[in-house]
Amino acid sequence: MRKVAALVLFTAATVFGQVTYTIDSAHSSAGFSVKHMMVSNVRGQFSKVAGTIVYDEKNLGASKVDATIDVTTINTREEKRDTHLKSPDFFDVEKFNTMTFKSTSFYRENGKVMVKGDLTIHGVTKPVVLTVDGPSPEVKGMGGYRVGASATTTINRKDFGLTWNRALEAGGVVVGDEVQVTVDVEAARK
Repeated sequence: MRKVAALVLFTAATVFGQVTYTIDSAHSSAGFSVKHMMVSNVRGQFSKVAGTIVYDEKNLGASKVDATIDVTTINTREEKRDTHLKSPDFFDVEKFNTMTFKSTSFYRENGKVMVKGDLTIHGVTKPVVLTVDGPSPEVKGMGGYRVGASATTTINRKDFGLTWNRALEAGGVVVGDEVQVTVDVEAARK
């Protein structure tokens, strides 16, 4: 019976307009993957993602996202690398301790939700398009109603002023330019 009531409430909310969610930082993260020495991928994550999502299933164009990622929470499982990534060579967390994403449009393409928006990293703002897996069906738990989604995109780190690199003796470079980004979000409405 509770599931039916939750479904009725969610359906009513989406029929009559937008639903606003708050990103649950304890259950959300942003991750990345980048080539190292042209031979392997190094993965890392940022453990604090915050913000709001306004979702309107009936009028997807009215949906929006405003998210902030705490760059100081970077973790690649290697303390020296994390320290270097926080330095002026890369993110320069003393000056730029957050990155942000603000959507400009939502639409569907090939059955997927796509979110276009402005990504700001290292003080530089560029347009990106996120491909969304989700949102999940809304469920009741932990004091409210929750949804989840994952979003992916690929960026060129140099477009955002992250240009540090070192040439390898055998050819190539230490850090690749292309970075695959994944954001996993759990969001709640009360």
